[in-house]
Amino acid sequence: MFEGTYTAIVTPFDEAGNIDFDCFKRLIDIQASAGVDGIAPVGTTGESPTLNYEEHCRVIDVAVESCRGRMKVIAGTGANSTSEAIELTQHARDIGADGTLQVTPYYNKPNQEGLFRHFSAVADIGLPVVLYNVPGRTSREIAVETIVRLASHKNIVAVKEAGGSVDRVSNILEHCDITVLSGDDPLTLPMLAVGAKGVISVASNIIPEQVVEMVRFALEGNMDRARKLHTKYYRLFCDVFLDTNPIPVKAAMAMMGLIEEVYRLPLCPLSDDLKSKLRKTLETCSVL
Repeated sequence: MFEGTYTAIVTPFDEAGNIDFDCFKRLIDIQASAGVDGIAPVGTTGESPTLNYEEHCRVIDVAVESCRGRMKVIAGTGANSTSEAIELTQHARDIGADGTLQVTPYYNKPNQEGLFRHFSAVADIGLPVVLYNVPGRTSREIAVETIVRLASHKNIVAVKEAGGSVDRVSNILEHCDITVLSGDDPLTLPMLAVGAKGVISVASNIIPEQVVEMVRFALEGNMDRARKLHTKYYRLFCDVFLDTNPIPVKAAMAMMGLIEEVYRLPLCPLSDDLKSKLRKTLETCSVL
């Protein structure tokens, strides 16, 4: 159901700190023109923790309407409260999203049985679920055994692996046939090599065509051409994580003239040293 390249799209703000929906629509047009398979709005890269409930729903509304007939939308509707995740997911289902990205509940650190019950309750709503394993942010890993249990639910169709482990991809696929999507740009090609089916990418906010090509070549079995693209853009794949995501990618997009470089606290701009390093990488990769 979900294979190929999906962009974890940023949420642009104007100089006053409000969501710039005109800019957001332009970014979606860029992604569609580049041939991406879909977008994942209001995830980590979309700064979901700093959006209020109404803003969160509005971003999903605009994404679905703008993508209709062009790309899929995997709406970020996870939360550390199961009731909130359910409410957001019901909204995404009702307005026509293609799926939901469900981050591991954060801060409250549920045990594995709690995770199983949480994700199952969201999946019962009927919208296809992409689990989101990102222990570096949530302090809790979705155990492989839990993913195997969840994979038996008809609506749990994929997992976004952002734990920095290619080994986990092999381990998951050894025990169930759930679709695995890379959540780490530097590891996308290695993950594809062992059976992942695509990526939910941060870097494709900047170089969507190149990420699409790399993933397509890998899925077609043309690993030489995929590896050349991976090598060319590897430093960029790494440097979009020079600081807390999405700070570097929004800084890069501002350098490219795509958005205003505006964050909501507690996120703030890159240091001058890191911004210089990022600019050099963008220049080396011929992005600037």
